[in-house]
Amino acid sequence: MTISIEAEAAAREENNATLIAALDGKNLGDVESSWVLDVINDAERGRWIATVGADAIAELSYRFVGGRVVLLTTWVDPAARHNRVATELIARVLDEVRESGKKITVICPVVGEFIARHAEYLDLIDKVHPGSGAYPRHEPGGGNHDEDLAALERDLT
Repeated sequence: MTISIEAEAAAREENNATLIAALDGKNLGDVESSWVLDVINDAERGRWIATVGADAIAELSYRFVGGRVVLLTTWVDPAARHNRVATELIARVLDEVRESGKKITVICPVVGEFIARHAEYLDLIDKVHPGSGAYPRHEPGGGNHDEDLAALERDLT
């Protein structure tokens, strides 16, 4: 089986666009899903999972890098979309991160869009390593990008 990087990237972009559009569905101040969700931190696999009963319907994957939480990607089962599942999952994850005292690096554009709409979470974004999905968009500080890459690689080891 051949995996097409382009097809995988297109599918990821479509998923992100769908989830971001779903954020527009209702009052943006309301972060509760229309379903009763449990959110479980599956630390062994690096993901928070939203469940309804025994069914996993969404997840937000992450990694710990250099003492911060890097939020990678959000996925919601297509049948569960437009029920504010991503919104509640992200809000509950960010609340848990806040309680831990850690900062976040945002790679996932869905999380970035959520934070853009809920400014009370802006303080969680690591100012040195905000991530490519962070809002408001952070401009590079003009430093040496090779040094920045080396610092990130050190964080990963």
